[in-house]
Amino acid sequence: MKSNVPKHTALSAAVALALVGLAAAPTLAQAQGVNKNCPEEAVFFNPSRGEDIIVPKGFKIEPFITGLNFPTDIAFVGNKNNFKVYVLESGTGLPGKCNNRVGYGGDATGFGPNNPFTPDILVFNDDGHRIGGPIGKPTGPGNGFQADGPAIGLAFANDFQGGTLYATDSNQGVRGAPGQGNNTSRVVRVDLGSNSVSTVIRGLPTGDHPTEQILVKDGWLYWSQGSATNSGVTGHDNGGGGNQHEIACQQITLSMNTWRAVSDGHVSTGYSNHGFPRPGATIPPFEGATSHGMCTGAILRAKISDPQHTIEPVAWGFRNPYGIRFSPADHPLKGQLMYSENGEDERGARPTNNAPDRLGVARQNPDGSPEWHGWPDRFGFLDATQSVFNPKGSPADDDPSLANQPVKPVLAFFPQQPKAPLALEPADVAAVGLDFAPDSFTGGVVKKNAVLVSREGDFGFSQANGTPEEGHDVQLVNFTKLDDPSELQLSRFAFNCQQAEQNRDTGDGLPRCNGESEQAFAAKLRGINRPTTIRFGPDGAAYLVDYGAVRDPGGSDPASRFNNPANAPLVQIPGTGVIWKITRVGGDRDHDDDD
Repeated sequence: MKSNVPKHTALSAAVALALVGLAAAPTLAQAQGVNKNCPEEAVFFNPSRGEDIIVPKGFKIEPFITGLNFPTDIAFVGNKNNFKVYVLESGTGLPGKCNNRVGYGGDATGFGPNNPFTPDILVFNDDGHRIGGPIGKPTGPGNGFQADGPAIGLAFANDFQGGTLYATDSNQGVRGAPGQGNNTSRVVRVDLGSNSVSTVIRGLPTGDHPTEQILVKDGWLYWSQGSATNSGVTGHDNGGGGNQHEIACQQITLSMNTWRAVSDGHVSTGYSNHGFPRPGATIPPFEGATSHGMCTGAILRAKISDPQHTIEPVAWGFRNPYGIRFSPADHPLKGQLMYSENGEDERGARPTNNAPDRLGVARQNPDGSPEWHGWPDRFGFLDATQSVFNPKGSPADDDPSLANQPVKPVLAFFPQQPKAPLALEPADVAAVGLDFAPDSFTGGVVKKNAVLVSREGDFGFSQANGTPEEGHDVQLVNFTKLDDPSELQLSRFAFNCQQAEQNRDTGDGLPRCNGESEQAFAAKLRGINRPTTIRFGPDGAAYLVDYGAVRDPGGSDPASRFNNPANAPLVQIPGTGVIWKITRVGGDRDHDDDD
């Protein structure tokens, strides 16, 4: 009989100590994650063997690497028998006074080699042992990754065969986190020989969502470019109103609608600076961009041969297109680019509620112009004015009088007919990363052509999206017909459930939980907190990148609320990031079996 200790071990206590100043304790009672800026926000942290995560029969999940600082992406080089794993740690990614690199743990400059709030890349072998890095750790202004982060995307030019390593970074965390401001997103090249980072594309938009995931295909760089705002209008949730406005990819005409902030009387319109309304204005494409072709809420691409001067939109009209992945040629999508998109929150100048996340396909039109997918006036092909999207009156709203009122349109008319997504997700699941399952992973509930989607979960701005709540999990998407890419089956694949309440003896083979399904730290579970992406490795296993614990306003789960209201809106907890490994083990075995 094999030992219960997984082959794929975690970072050693010494490495974890060097990285974040703490090591995971060996028992449930003692385990915790600590933010030294705000120690009162300490959280439960003990991934153990993932005993409180349920997966379908025939699959196994276990921690591959633990003790990471806010990991956001992963890349592999090698073959199934021998490969290296590159993990991107994002640094500061979320707003809140606790998430500050300067002064953290006595680091007066914020450039210390062990500062968890600056980005870097760590290297591991295929047993999960650290063998290299940090790479690109900023040790002063202007070197390495940008110090204030977040760094989000990572990809080799030739996938598992390696080649040039590309990444994305910014110097202004999402939703107005501390940073040096607008247009600071970049695409960068990581030189593994010299451990250096150089700029490939500079001056990309930054705001509510920066430059995110990146891919390489046929001589082009492709990346997801998030929206600068929550819902099309620059509000006080965007750096106090100082962040940049949305940038259109095509000419648009604004509606006559305006939005007023009750706190100071500032009036704004969409695609405009905060407090400078332009009702009815005609807005040219790329207004305010630092280079032609740059726009927000879009999937962009550029030729590797001349990236700064060949930027163009593939598709736009997204709120936050995060995950991007090309399907295999023999898939029902026939090589097309699949995306995941995060829906709108209830906060800021144009708050919305119950907006769905989406999954879809992005293409250019036959004439080379970008498709338009409807945002900011369509939420997943549903009109924004529908009453289901009416805000409820969150404290994060700039104007509380908007509660229970229809969400007003930003545009006077559509720039072109919008494209519908393939599928709608529940509100606030934060569908982020996605990847196509190889044939070696299929079996049981996972059908040929399946996709796994990592769903980060809500940030506590609104009520829970259901009972049980969805998010903080992995979703299975089965394409059920070879000749019909629009027929999908969506189900939960891996999610938290107290071990004693797990049920795999179901008629359809999908796991069930007889109790609640919460994120790990809030429910004190040995499980998942915030999965930001998922990638299949050379060995055919799925690697789930878990950002770690984040305290929030507690709108959906009071147990996740920050302990000190002065620490609002979000508190990152260093050292709680995990890479989970999901493998196909055959038969009806589950993740607790051993042989």
